Amino acid sequence: MTTYKTIDEYINLQSNKAREALITLRKCILSAVPNAKELINYNIPAFALTEKGKRDQQIMIAGYKNHVGFYPHPTTIEQFTDRLAEYKFGKGSVQFPLDKPIPTDLVIEMVKYNEKLVLECR
Repeated sequence: MTTYKTIDEYINLQSNKAREALITLRKCILSAVPNAKELINYNIPAFALTEKGKRDQQIMIAGYKNHVGFYPHPTTIEQFTDRLAEYKFGKGSVQFPLDKPIPTDLVIEMVKYNEKLVLECR
């Protein structure tokens, strides 16, 4: 298994479709929270929403064969359940299929909501 040191390294080693989707997710996250700190956590790209943010203060993304994973806080998933109906999702993850466009407006809203939760808990 490859151990990634940077988000760029991770993204560049994905398939073309996964790479494009991950770049889009990254842009959405950084658009919503420009000061997010990029890091690798659990060997996938992560974005700390606060300085030295731990796992529950991060949003993570990952590339797979047929989808990209988007991992906000479970409370964020709960808040947006009705708008995620066309996607496969679980307690803390959403799968965006590679054969459909990333719902950028929805992702940005989710990231901003997640940031709000993190800041309220500080």
